[in-house]
Amino acid sequence: MDKNTTLASEILCGIGGNGNISRLENCMTRVRIELHDDAQLDIPRLKALPGISGYVKQGEQHQFIVGPGKAAKVVDSMRALLQSNPVAPIATGDASRVRDAAKARYKAPMSDALRKLANVFIPLIPAFIASGLITGIVNLLSREDVVGSFAGDYPNLLRLLAVFGSAVFAIMNILVGVNTAKVFGGSLAMGGVMAGILSSPQLSSITLFGEALQPGRGGVIAVLLVVAMMCYIEKWFRARLPESLELILNPLLTTLITASLAIVVLQPLGGWISDVITHGANLAINQGGAMMGAVLSAAFLPLVLTGLHQGLVPIHVELVQAHGMNPLLPILAMAGVGQIGAALAILLKTRNQRLKTVIKGALPVGLLGIGEPLIFGVTLPLGKPFIAACLGGAVGGALVCYWKVATVITFGLSGLPMALTIAAGKVLPYLVGYLAAVIAGFIFTWVIGFTDPEE
Repeated sequence: MDKNTTLASEILCGIGGNGNISRLENCMTRVRIELHDDAQLDIPRLKALPGISGYVKQGEQHQFIVGPGKAAKVVDSMRALLQSNPVAPIATGDASRVRDAAKARYKAPMSDALRKLANVFIPLIPAFIASGLITGIVNLLSREDVVGSFAGDYPNLLRLLAVFGSAVFAIMNILVGVNTAKVFGGSLAMGGVMAGILSSPQLSSITLFGEALQPGRGGVIAVLLVVAMMCYIEKWFRARLPESLELILNPLLTTLITASLAIVVLQPLGGWISDVITHGANLAINQGGAMMGAVLSAAFLPLVLTGLHQGLVPIHVELVQAHGMNPLLPILAMAGVGQIGAALAILLKTRNQRLKTVIKGALPVGLLGIGEPLIFGVTLPLGKPFIAACLGGAVGGALVCYWKVATVITFGLSGLPMALTIAAGKVLPYLVGYLAAVIAGFIFTWVIGFTDPEE
């Protein structure tokens, strides 16, 4: 065990173990940790460790000074120790236990890698939701048949709201670059810089190999490729450069090497992958019609159980970046809507009072697009209703796809709230598809039936 791993292990012991960490990161010279329970922190023991030269507390964050270049290595070692000795999740209810058991049982081989990819975008969900809702409000206020002359009376207000709604997409690549660096263990600022290089408008004035460069080519796919490569190169130099020089030479060499590879190889590759994804998705939805919508919606929840749905996240983002609309998300949203119809059928047929109570508590959030309580607490444990709900979702997905419904957001919203983000002229078809999925889920569950659990 090298000295950095030894120090990392001793720090973990001094802070209360793996399960007490809520956040772990580093700056140039310090290991920064936030804990669930500060009472488990042994400050005297940690200060006495050979590799720690000082301790500072800022707000909720505990900072241990280990020196330039060393902080990143110690944090890398701590993360490696955390991954090799993960903390088992604590089940707090039936839905949680069923969810954990199902995902463990059906997990596909690629699910962990795809989850890592999805973790790049998950922190962006609040921004996507806010932007989508604001854009939906702008679209609504711009329609004379709905609000009269509001757009003509308050043009500056609408323009300002439009800026609010589109801001996240203006800096999308930067946000993805920062989060990719965080997920892959690189420097956050360097991840943002790499994304900034790929998006720089000045690229359009540069010709390479007889072809003008294109700012933003490849979208988030190119950013993911480039920043992942940057993290690998940065870690490689960090492990080999002397600590006294690493702080200066590592960012310099990493930027020059990664940026060069990005412009010559990775951005064109990302552009090709992005084109294949967006054209392929649009072709499948446009040409596949109702049948494609039914298949996508019916298969979505089984994909969730295997973890493979994580791989769809970059596709959602690429569709919005390329076309300003996302026709895939409304189709997949119908999968959760079918669960509502199934739950209503179970509510009417079951004699189990506890199950009735669970359904009544889960239905309101289910209508808002939060389907886990219904899926893992009701339909999946019963078996047949889960299949019936998927079939009900297929009916809604078929209609939504046939009517070419699209939303202006990447992901984050589902259920009834998504209606606020649906493209103009497609809100009613979305609501009809929603109602059809509920009715179909109800009918399929009623017909197929289920074994009523005993009290």
